[in-house]
Amino acid sequence: MRQVTLEELLEAGCHFGHQVTRSNPKARDFIFEARDNIHIIDLAKTKQGLEEAAAFIKDLASQNKTLIIVGTKRQAQGIVEEAFKKVSEKQASDGLFYITNRWVGGLLTNFSEVSKNFEKLKTFTENLKDEELKTKYTKKEIGQWDKERQKLERAYGGVSLIKGKPDALFIVDSHFEDLAVREAAKMSVPTVAIVDTNADPNVIDYPIPANDDAVGSIKLIVSYIIEAWLEGRKIGIKNQELRIKEEEKTKNIQEAKKTKTENKKTATTEAQKQSETLKKPETQKGKTATTETQKKRKTLKTKDKNAGK
Repeated sequence: MRQVTLEELLEAGCHFGHQVTRSNPKARDFIFEARDNIHIIDLAKTKQGLEEAAAFIKDLASQNKTLIIVGTKRQAQGIVEEAFKKVSEKQASDGLFYITNRWVGGLLTNFSEVSKNFEKLKTFTENLKDEELKTKYTKKEIGQWDKERQKLERAYGGVSLIKGKPDALFIVDSHFEDLAVREAAKMSVPTVAIVDTNADPNVIDYPIPANDDAVGSIKLIVSYIIEAWLEGRKIGIKNQELRIKEEEKTKNIQEAKKTKTENKKTATTEAQKQSETLKKPETQKGKTATTETQKKRKTLKTKDKNAGK
């Protein structure tokens, strides 16, 4: 994976924090200095945090796990949607989801209830495509279906296909997405997040200290994380193919062993049959010889009795 440079981070405006009066005391370790009442973020710490987060995301993708990108603030919405589109075009979106409208409360803590809305969205979408079904309802009713579908699509479109609790969250602004951070902490879901000087980095597993308001900063960080995801997915697909080949190889070996054992049993059975076939004439001969001997003895006894008389 490529190394991000300090120059790139500087040009993107990642070093600009918030006003000194709005800073969070727990973010002090990431602050380089204060200039014109604005905190300047230490880009060396940004680089370190970004690379650690990318390594985690790459590993996550390589294991075919799930990730939700959360970017509901105005500056992040278009960037997140564009990033997801890029991943979809490369057919690597399996396991990747996004939220750009607003955080879905209870998505992590009450998934069973929230998933009912996913089913509603699926049902409305299918019904609107069913021309035969639509003939049984009025235009007004169908219009209401479409309005409800659009409402659900805005709220849940990016996560409607998720089957359960995600394996991680990537959050654009940890301070703005406070509810998502709290739900993730409660459900022990690892978090990666852009953390500005007004946020608490200690509640994030992989904090990336950077400007979370500038479009350039958000775009650079999101792009780098997406690159990590794509690389991880390539490794995951390759590992999956190797695993399938290994399973097929093991299956073929087991089948060969089974066939060999069956052939051995068949050969043993045939040998036993042949042996029994060979023994039968010899036994018959022995029985015939015994019968003849008995007859001769009987004849001799009869002669002896006659001679005595």
